[in-house]
Amino acid sequence: MNMLVTPASPATPNGTTRPQVRIVIVGHVDHGKSTLVGRLLHETGSLPDGKLDMLKAVSARRGMPFEWSFLLDALQTERDQGITIDTTQIRFRTNSRDIVLIDAPGHAEFLRNMITGASQADGAVLIIDALEGVRDQTRRHGYLLHLLGVKQVAIVVNKMDRVDFSADRFKEISDEISAHLSGLGVTPTAVIPISARDGDGVAERTDRIGWYKGPTVVEALDRLEPARALEALALRLPVQAIYKFDDRRIVAGRIESGSLKAGDEIVIMPAVKIAKIRTVESWPVTPVTGRQGAGRSVGITLDRELFIERGDIVAHAGSAPRETRRLRARIFWLHDKPLAKGDQLLVRCGPKESRATVVAIEKAVDPGELSSTENKAIGRNHVGEIDISLSNSIATDPYTENPRTGRLVIEVSGRIAGGGLVLSVDAGQRAVPVDIVPVESALRPDERSARYQHNGAVVWLTGLPASGKSTLAKALERRLFSNGGSPILLDGDTLRAGLNSDLGFSATDRSENIRRLAEVATHLARNGHIAIVAAVSPAREDRATARRIADTVFREIHVATPAQVCEERDPKGHYKKARAGALASFTGIGNDYEAPQAAELVIDTSKRTVAEAADEIEQMLKRTGVLFDEALDLAANI
Repeated sequence: MNMLVTPASPATPNGTTRPQVRIVIVGHVDHGKSTLVGRLLHETGSLPDGKLDMLKAVSARRGMPFEWSFLLDALQTERDQGITIDTTQIRFRTNSRDIVLIDAPGHAEFLRNMITGASQADGAVLIIDALEGVRDQTRRHGYLLHLLGVKQVAIVVNKMDRVDFSADRFKEISDEISAHLSGLGVTPTAVIPISARDGDGVAERTDRIGWYKGPTVVEALDRLEPARALEALALRLPVQAIYKFDDRRIVAGRIESGSLKAGDEIVIMPAVKIAKIRTVESWPVTPVTGRQGAGRSVGITLDRELFIERGDIVAHAGSAPRETRRLRARIFWLHDKPLAKGDQLLVRCGPKESRATVVAIEKAVDPGELSSTENKAIGRNHVGEIDISLSNSIATDPYTENPRTGRLVIEVSGRIAGGGLVLSVDAGQRAVPVDIVPVESALRPDERSARYQHNGAVVWLTGLPASGKSTLAKALERRLFSNGGSPILLDGDTLRAGLNSDLGFSATDRSENIRRLAEVATHLARNGHIAIVAAVSPAREDRATARRIADTVFREIHVATPAQVCEERDPKGHYKKARAGALASFTGIGNDYEAPQAAELVIDTSKRTVAEAADEIEQMLKRTGVLFDEALDLAANI
């Protein structure tokens, strides 16, 4: 495509470079985006010499009137179809800013391209047709800007000539779109009435908008703040490749943020490997001296031999990104098939990729309607927040900490299916200091599964006190062991007598109790054992944390024995003490137990014998891939 580029940015009188602001311009198809951009190029003197006359001549030869939008029609097919179908970057200058304007498509079919453009932006211009007003796609674009973390948004109400430059119509649109954006946490920097075709409000306030006292479009762009300088952020160098030259092993990539120099102590994430930079290599002169900053493509050699892979991130020791196998992300979904819990994906964070599973979906809404009703799946062109479990560890940052490493792309069957922002990196995961290197087992998982004839798992039995959890857990433990397996019982009360003896029964202590149980159980499961947890675990959020920690090996069983039956049993006398007021914080006689909503199995022990219940659990473990067929002997031997 034809790129319209102005000369390099001049230095200011004090010798510094002018601030650069990257802006995405979005709006409904036919609301005049391309016309506005063409007009901006003309008004700021940014067109190459002869460009305007040449395009006018082309239009005359074609027998069609000249339109400002032709300045952006870089592809012949765009002229024929009358819509912009790609994303183009245009540069021009205001009084104090160098503007990089990213023209993003407005047609619904091209929202995929828009994500690519807007993900690079410091601010945005949202354009609205004065006659048509705020449309569904206008609201969708506003939500998309929120999704991508764009906080500076200037609103342009275009084609005011079609409503006779009505101040009342302008106010109506201004109030509606401002309220919409404010609801998303975005405050418009300006709302500007213009006629892009005629030039009103673009670079000057004309008599026809004499009632308007705010900034012009050019002035509004001049006031937008550039993002925090990338060199001011922590060092992030994603590894693109490793090359071997003579006796040098060169780790190559582009510095996305921060800076580095020879002698710096670094950490390679997610493997948490420490080294020092011996040399910094470049081309054609190498090695290079001095500090190298964001945007530079470099190679580095290290003071020791380390196994490094493409997608690893080089950071300074003490300010490393977080290693995780769990992400929460806000995404915009583009695939025809809705995204649902349990779906398998490929997630890319920079050059690093990992197979992933959707563990949870929240806040799935249609940004066009902004319905308060949340769905269980994310449909095409809809947004939502999802929890993703990764098969491999990656290193990343929340986008609020580093926009260069805090974005992700989702693929399905080799096609881009969505993209968005990393909101958090496994909040329940302890940050590992750089001087701690976890030691892997000498045994591979397949060696253990071959011996035990099952995969590792966390079988989490939850339910009211006296519902039968511990009885079932012991029966299952005996049966699996009798079949040659390796089950290990983790009873909640037993661990409270030892590992968790320092914890009470406050909400905070209960959450920590469950977290520790989950960590121990997960460690056992990842080493091939079946950890059978029997714990009341009354809070749904605490159990969700346990599922996040255990990831795909988690199996939840709700022992759903009625409260009346549990109290009648009362083997430990807890219900009786609680009724007498002698046992505070007891779960069972109030409404403080939050039953699971999507457990892998529900069992009522008042309607099942112990053997029958154990059979059901075994069948569930078989269906979900924990037990192998040849390992099952469903005849009750208890």
